[in-house]
Amino acid sequence: MSGLQRFAEEFKDDIRKEKFDVSEAGILLKRGSVILSGHYVEGVRSRPGSFRTHKNLIVNEGINLILNTFFGATAKAAAFYLAPFSGAATPAASWTASNFASNSSEITSLSEGFSEVTRPQCVFGTGAGQLINNYASKAEFTIVTASQLTVKGLGVLTNNTRGGTSGALISAVKFSVDRVLNDADVWEAGYQCSLSDS
Repeated sequence: MSGLQRFAEEFKDDIRKEKFDVSEAGILLKRGSVILSGHYVEGVRSRPGSFRTHKNLIVNEGINLILNTFFGATAKAAAFYLAPFSGAATPAASWTASNFASNSSEITSLSEGFSEVTRPQCVFGTGAGQLINNYASKAEFTIVTASQLTVKGLGVLTNNTRGGTSGALISAVKFSVDRVLNDADVWEAGYQCSLSDS
């Protein structure tokens, strides 16, 4: 029996009581040495060499949703969406869907942002090798700007409304290097989440 199975109830309790460590590798649950981690990949479609990888923070609200969906009685979210932001704030474990847009300065403009009416969907494939991602079908943002658009980070949420405050925030990242985009660029973004049992 794996650490995931042996300590399922303890993991849920530890998350509720915030008994875990955040490291560069991800979220470390102390019992059973389980690590939940994720990262984003983003770049401009017409410039393959432009893609970068960014380690993220899986926020408390996201961890609780993952645990409650798998081990508890919470229904799985219907879909997941990616939301870019332009603010300088570094994501914190206490961020939620209700404060993501204001904390991060989510990009919601149709004239200085992207043309898609809603947050683009993050369509995950089938999990394998202890990870799951949307790399086969990355979310796309068609950039609209009079000059240039600077994106400082991304979030994964369960609500597709730009600037929306309902649903749940799963994860967020502030890029180490800003992404500067031009008008008509098709910017692609992917997310991968992994769970390892050591």
